[in-house]
Amino acid sequence: MDEKKLKQDYTRLAEKLAQRQVDAEAVKTKVMQLAIETPSWGYGDSGTRFKVFTQPGVARNAYEKIQDAAMVHKVTGIAPTVAIHIPWDWVDDFTALKQHAEKLGVKIGSINPNLFQDEDYKYGSVTHVDPIVRSKAVDHILECIQIAEVVNSKVLSLWLADGSDYPGQVHFRQRKQRLLESLQKVYKNLPQDMCLLVEYKLFEPAFYHTDLADWGITYIITKKLGERAKVLVDMGHHAQGTNVEWIVAMLIDEGKLGGFHFNNRKYADDDLTVGAINPYEIFLIFNELIDAESDPDVDLDVSYMLDQSHNTKLKIEATIQSVMFVQETYAKALTVDRKKLAKARAENDAVTAELALQEAFNTDVTPLLQMARIEKGLEPDPLVAYKNSGYFEKICEARGAGAGKGWE
Repeated sequence: MDEKKLKQDYTRLAEKLAQRQVDAEAVKTKVMQLAIETPSWGYGDSGTRFKVFTQPGVARNAYEKIQDAAMVHKVTGIAPTVAIHIPWDWVDDFTALKQHAEKLGVKIGSINPNLFQDEDYKYGSVTHVDPIVRSKAVDHILECIQIAEVVNSKVLSLWLADGSDYPGQVHFRQRKQRLLESLQKVYKNLPQDMCLLVEYKLFEPAFYHTDLADWGITYIITKKLGERAKVLVDMGHHAQGTNVEWIVAMLIDEGKLGGFHFNNRKYADDDLTVGAINPYEIFLIFNELIDAESDPDVDLDVSYMLDQSHNTKLKIEATIQSVMFVQETYAKALTVDRKKLAKARAENDAVTAELALQEAFNTDVTPLLQMARIEKGLEPDPLVAYKNSGYFEKICEARGAGAGKGWE
């Protein structure tokens, strides 16, 4: 790394940003304050709907997943928490798991209950017609709340696979009522300092309908539950062409945006690395978030998380790549000339308004990001730092060919 050239490049970038009335030093500070949670399931063996594939050196248990997450945080500096999935990450002693994470410099983040794998859930979990099955599902979520309290997590993240395959199979309104009744029992037991994030998905695994299919029904449910229940937006869970940034703006305005599962998709819920397919979409979402941050009437507390399944890319490298892209896109959105944008909007000048966004999106913020990392004692390129660390060779030798299973 030629530090002299880097400083020159950063100075030129700072001068360019100053013309947009953007303080490069302030942007540099903010990009290192960004916190992106990585998922434990992204470090284990996973696959497609047809097969689970193995990788060398892959994490085989919760302890090794956290070890890999800690490595991602070590080279990026902005991935301080790792989400865990129950029972995939079940351990006999969650206090010990919490201490393991803290020793490695990270913390356990959101707790994710599993309500889609047990045979009992074939026809639904919290929406099931059988009260015994619904009670089992609720009890599992309450168990996850207890785990969250042990590991000091403040976020319970819930996704339901509940739905139906054929017309006439279920009674839609009764299922909605059972869903609300079940989640009200959960919310009643939610600690005052904990937030319930509810995720929606357009389709799958059911073919005909999904009980929480979109942001609208999820907003209705969380609104009925209370202030500490909010909507989680997964980038892959929408119909093609959906204007996700508009959804984000609406949820912000209603005080119901709770978090993101960042990924990318080409067809459906592909869970690809962020920015692999539509990087401009992520930028437009951050544009809405940053706009809201500057609004004194908006109380914004959003969790940024990854939810990805890496099969053809190596797990840790792909995760680092995603974390870097989110940070880069956030930085670009911070460089928008907001006064220029506001003026163009007020004058109904669509061309100038769009160009204000495109100018920021096309800005190369690499010198700023590299300077920010160096000032935090990090290597300028996290992916290069990881590849040069010898960590992959070390875990391959210690772990072998992988566990051969992910969600199974």
